[in-house]
Amino acid sequence: MRSPFRRLLTLGRDERAATAVEFAMLVTPLIGLILASLQLTLIFYAGQMLQTAAVTSSRELMTGNAQQAGKTQIQFKSDVCNAPTVQVLFNCSKVMVDVQSASSYTGINGAVTTPISVSYDGSGNANPGAYSTGNPGDIIILRVAYDWPVIASPLMPGLANEANGEHLLVATSVFKTEPY
Repeated sequence: MRSPFRRLLTLGRDERAATAVEFAMLVTPLIGLILASLQLTLIFYAGQMLQTAAVTSSRELMTGNAQQAGKTQIQFKSDVCNAPTVQVLFNCSKVMVDVQSASSYTGINGAVTTPISVSYDGSGNANPGAYSTGNPGDIIILRVAYDWPVIASPLMPGLANEANGEHLLVATSVFKTEPY
């Protein structure tokens, strides 16, 4: 039988738990990488669903249906939110819809090309953007924005591009309205 002191001296050579220690050292970054990859996949998927909703709802403006029906900004936002892709993934109260028009491509306001951000009122609802549906033959820029929550932000800090730790998704559709 070995003395306790002798067992302490030979502890450095004991390799029975080496595999478990190596596994513990590798599994933590691996799980973190998998979770960050899933988060990135969700962001890309949500961005594509938001883009689909923007393109689908822009058809109403392009054909003049929204203008002829006299749809208000709230009604048009409701149409965007009623798209199946938006209903499943997004909280409609946090969706911001921005519609701006110009008579020509060169007349497009420079502010339209700058990045946007979503601001919220005291109730947590997104403040509305601009709403100018223009006239027949005008150029319209429809932007739909949403702050997507980022869960894996400590692992991939570049995913959170907003001060509140979320990722701003922006879907854009630019088109010329038909002569309605």
